[in-house]
Amino acid sequence: MRIFVAGATGVLGRTTVKLLVDGGHQVRGTARGDDKAMRLRSLGAEPVTVDLFDPAAVKEAVAGSEAVIHIATKIPPIMKMRSRKAWTANDRLRREGTRNLVDAAIAAGAQTFMAESITFVYADGGDRWLDENSPMKLAWSALDSTLDLEGETKRFGESAGKAIILRFGLFYAPYAASTIDSVRMMKRRMFGVIGKGDNYFSSIHVDDAASAIVAALNAPAGTYNITEDNPSTQLEYAQICAQELHLPKPRKFPRWLGKIFLGGPANYILNSTRISNKKFKEATGWAPKYPSVREGFKQVAEAGVG
Repeated sequence: MRIFVAGATGVLGRTTVKLLVDGGHQVRGTARGDDKAMRLRSLGAEPVTVDLFDPAAVKEAVAGSEAVIHIATKIPPIMKMRSRKAWTANDRLRREGTRNLVDAAIAAGAQTFMAESITFVYADGGDRWLDENSPMKLAWSALDSTLDLEGETKRFGESAGKAIILRFGLFYAPYAASTIDSVRMMKRRMFGVIGKGDNYFSSIHVDDAASAIVAALNAPAGTYNITEDNPSTQLEYAQICAQELHLPKPRKFPRWLGKIFLGGPANYILNSTRISNKKFKEATGWAPKYPSVREGFKQVAEAGVG
């Protein structure tokens, strides 16, 4: 299959491109700069330099593609996440970038459009398992653009072909900047548990997220949760991370202090979202290599992070 990948050189993009090429697909991906273009070529993909906010250029880049995968994001580093302005570029990618990619996919006659969403859109579920039909409630304004992304993706399904929305849990991997930054903060005892830590926290190893994207090419149209099999509570997550990486015991912070330090993101981090991946597993036969953070952080430790 001829596949266009927006966000091909990001943390998720690089792993996804490799799996797609290994699976026999012809991949063209976005790359800014010679170094990133060279990296894509080394993976067996064709790099293309394109401004995702230029509709004409996007149509030219996507032409001839049978599937378009939109995993382009601009997530701010942990220390800047509390600033609403730091999310401006990501909002624009989710809104304007998605609209341009959908228009380009329709013009190209693509059969499939797939986009990266997040599980933070769900309302607090306590101890209950949440599926794709569970109530949604946006805990912070930076999540608004996620629904715009999903709406644009559905527009492709209404007018052109198969639309697939993948709601991912929190990413982690030994090569993910967010994981590396979190480990550094835990070493300094700046990263810990907010409140009681009894809220569920669903995550996904980037390797498993990438394999899910490949599996989703054969899934029926729809929205799917992509998370581990066994989500942990916030407290369990921090304890497992510390144990596996031989870090100091995580500190506990009162909720009010956590909200001051994290700002708006604290609203969705403190939600309890015990996400079920059952629908996607049944639709594709996919299963995560790392069914929980216990196994996942063993791999992170073995990779030398910590």
